[in-house]
Amino acid sequence: MENEYYPHLFKPLDLGFTTLKNRVLMGSMHTGLEEAKNGYKKMAAFYAERARGGVGLIVTGGISPNLQGRVAPFSSQLSFPWQVKHHKKVTKAVHDEGGKICLQILHAGRYAYHPLSIGPSTSKAPISPFKARGLTKLELKKTIWDYANCARLAQKAGYDGVEVMGSEGYLINQFLVKRTNKRKDEYGGSYENRMRFALEIVEAIRKKTGPNFIIIFRLSMLDLVEDGSQWEEVVELAKRLEKAGVTIINTGIGWHEARIPTIATMVPRAAFTWVTEKMKGEVSIPLVTTNRINHPKIAEDILSSNQADMVSMARPFLADSELVNKAKEGKAEAINTCIACNQACLDHIFERKIASCLVNPFACRETELKSTPAKIKKKIAVIGAGPSGLAFSVEAQKRGHSVTLFDKGNEIGGQFNYAKKVPGKEEFYETLRFYNYELKNYGVDIKLKTMVTGDELNDFDEIILAAGVHPRKLTIEGSDHPKVISYIDVLTEKVKVGEHVAIIGAGGIGFDVSDYLLHSDESHEPSLEDFLSRWGVDRSNESRGGIIDKDLPKPPRKITLMQRKKTRLGKGLGKTTGWIHRTNLKENNVVMLSGVEYEKVDDIGLHIKVDGRSDVIACDHIVVCAGQLVNQDLKEKLESLNKPFHIIGGALEAGELDAKRAIDQGVRLALEI
Repeated sequence: MENEYYPHLFKPLDLGFTTLKNRVLMGSMHTGLEEAKNGYKKMAAFYAERARGGVGLIVTGGISPNLQGRVAPFSSQLSFPWQVKHHKKVTKAVHDEGGKICLQILHAGRYAYHPLSIGPSTSKAPISPFKARGLTKLELKKTIWDYANCARLAQKAGYDGVEVMGSEGYLINQFLVKRTNKRKDEYGGSYENRMRFALEIVEAIRKKTGPNFIIIFRLSMLDLVEDGSQWEEVVELAKRLEKAGVTIINTGIGWHEARIPTIATMVPRAAFTWVTEKMKGEVSIPLVTTNRINHPKIAEDILSSNQADMVSMARPFLADSELVNKAKEGKAEAINTCIACNQACLDHIFERKIASCLVNPFACRETELKSTPAKIKKKIAVIGAGPSGLAFSVEAQKRGHSVTLFDKGNEIGGQFNYAKKVPGKEEFYETLRFYNYELKNYGVDIKLKTMVTGDELNDFDEIILAAGVHPRKLTIEGSDHPKVISYIDVLTEKVKVGEHVAIIGAGGIGFDVSDYLLHSDESHEPSLEDFLSRWGVDRSNESRGGIIDKDLPKPPRKITLMQRKKTRLGKGLGKTTGWIHRTNLKENNVVMLSGVEYEKVDDIGLHIKVDGRSDVIACDHIVVCAGQLVNQDLKEKLESLNKPFHIIGGALEAGELDAKRAIDQGVRLALEI
């Protein structure tokens, strides 16, 4: 029966020997559970919840087919029969919920973060400290066998198929391009030779697993690196893969070493679907499109316009495991949308931590964080409707407590209301939309435009302080000069900022304000075409690697960004997104200074001292982004009520705002109270 809300999204996909119940693929992502203690039990719970949430087909995080292929020394590998029993926990849990799941086979090649790394030729990747050794012919043949063996073991473990990772710059991708393949034998040189490795892997897997087994090939359709593949080569490989027995082709975008953002929040939604669309008609097997698809309407539009046969979403299922079921029921407003921040997922993985999600701390913690009805129902007052206050209020009310949420503002969100105005962070609107829905859905009593004095809290059993943060002020001579404004003045547009700006404080807020001021006053929402041209992506995908010269617009302002610390500016930014922010500022001629002493402000501008030398920055405005302070008066007033009292979010740690920490604290306290 056709779904009345998203008919194309919920149309079954017949693969011949099996049928997928909808067109949603949960894309592969490493979570860290693969290597965790009791990891397979935790993975089983994690994937089962997504299967229960309605996903048509799940793909696991990357599992190596041999020792050399591991991403890191202790990363997961499937090479031996004794390992099968562990994976059966995962497949059984998914199948019990009516889902299907494929294991991704990933050989890191020269991206491996260990001294045993190998590649098609001897070379060193810019993102690994280890130089990879070139494979001998015998090792190459053994590696092909290892892929097939891994697939056969996955089949024995109950997986419905495998995904062969042939993109993102991993081993197979390294064989495909002259950038990394310098071999002189039949696996190097001509493209016919360079694609031989990929094809022989697929042929070996199909021979080992038989016809009734899903083989997905993650094909790099847009490398975004110099000396990458040309489009004609990508098409040729796709056709040969189909003949070799591939069931589905999944789109891969960009190598990990590419200096072009592909999944971060500043990337427009569905920014690379046009690449998959270009492949339509070249092969007859289903094509999956991917990258920055986080809403069912976007997915429906892609499918209804025949740009792809399936859509892949990965991180959106960290944000909301019930995304598909909510869409099926026409409850898109109830979806907790992925904001593509990378802070708790990819950044955690690069820090060797277990992944989670900024907007959903339950992700990858399914066996640890349990929301159960409260044994003692309490009447709770929450002061502050920022991220921590919202997270606590919803979860506590859900558990059966009676929550009243107070905020002096006229809308919920706190600091989110400033962050959402930063170019590339518009997804925060979705987070606030979700919380508005949840507050109403669970019946939280909301009292906006209310300044809490303490008297109105006498009838409550417990009090939660999640507010009281205000921007730190400048305390030098001339700090009351009209040129001196706060980041809030900028982001609320209370002040029309001049052409020459000095920014004090180079943390996350300083970078955000810089980015905000680098966009024209007319529009803060660049189009897809603007994004592609600004980052040098060939929209026609005709150039090798899909890259062209960047078309950088003239900066609308002259900005100087400063900090007292002598460390590199932006050092505390996210591991996977910090480089994007630094590149953006550098290419917009932002002057970045560290080790700065602020001396005074006058009609000329900001007087500073760097390395003992005095200087003056002539500017129209000085924006203070030097952190926040807690309102001690409010804290002391609430403590004096002699009621059980808790502090969370910025009110607890005000130095540098951290929404990930704030939401996590709110949820965890709500589960304990």
